[in-house]
Amino acid sequence: MTNYVIKRIAYALLTIFLISVITFALMNMIPGGPFLSEKAVSPATTEAMKVKYGLDKPLYVQYGNYMNNLLHGDFGISLKQKGRTANDIITSTFPISAKLGGISIFIALFLGLTMGSVAALNRGKWADSLLMVISTLGIAVPSFVVATFLMMTFGVNLHWLPTMGLKTPLHYILPVATLSFYPMAYITRLMRSSMLDALNQDYIRTAKAKGVSKFSMLFKHALRNAIIPIITYVGPLLAYTVSGSFVVEKIFNIPGLGREFINCISGRDYPMVMSTTIFLAVLLVLMNVLVDICYKLVDPRIKLK
Repeated sequence: MTNYVIKRIAYALLTIFLISVITFALMNMIPGGPFLSEKAVSPATTEAMKVKYGLDKPLYVQYGNYMNNLLHGDFGISLKQKGRTANDIITSTFPISAKLGGISIFIALFLGLTMGSVAALNRGKWADSLLMVISTLGIAVPSFVVATFLMMTFGVNLHWLPTMGLKTPLHYILPVATLSFYPMAYITRLMRSSMLDALNQDYIRTAKAKGVSKFSMLFKHALRNAIIPIITYVGPLLAYTVSGSFVVEKIFNIPGLGREFINCISGRDYPMVMSTTIFLAVLLVLMNVLVDICYKLVDPRIKLK
């Protein structure tokens, strides 16, 4: 186990390094710059700003300086939000995205596992057909369409729920419903397929022959094996959702990390682009490592090499 974890950490560091190089290269290949605005800026002013933030140096020097600061815990200074560092912005916005994403993943897991199990136990019946229609709809419809539909229905037409920000518990309902709809649908289909495979195994037939109740057979015997593919999917999903779904945060005007990521890209805020990308990459890699370790906890027969 220890050797496996060390190996995964080494691979993770290499992955993060490659992501940082690719992000830095692509970021500087995009036309425009952080100092362009609607108002005309003189070339002298632009050059002075580049010198101030070190953007006048060769790209390899800029990259080396940034990575050196990063290794000391300094993510850089935002070029657009005056007086704020990338550390401050990530620290203030990530908890908002994490809370929203955590609630969404919990609901998606609970409903997805339940609906998938019910569909598998009622294969070919009306309940199975209904749940498959709902899950197919959830996978096929983009999140911005779901968000717009919920906002128009429950916010604009019925005036039941607020549509902007996260000031009260009611503000969480629409963005959480939007964020959890797709993963819930995907987990439902994945769970149904995995559960059907588990229910056809010999140990389930043996349990039936011994008169084990359907509830015990499902949750004590079949679920433990059927849930392994779900763990594979939830790992990267958790990292993505907890860090903030970009579209949902933008639509509902939520001050999370996802919205900041979109703003820094559109504004060519180079330090923020690098910081948020590396932060999300670290989170994603960490979640994948934790998922592999969870395999061993769920099924001791799995060997980590």
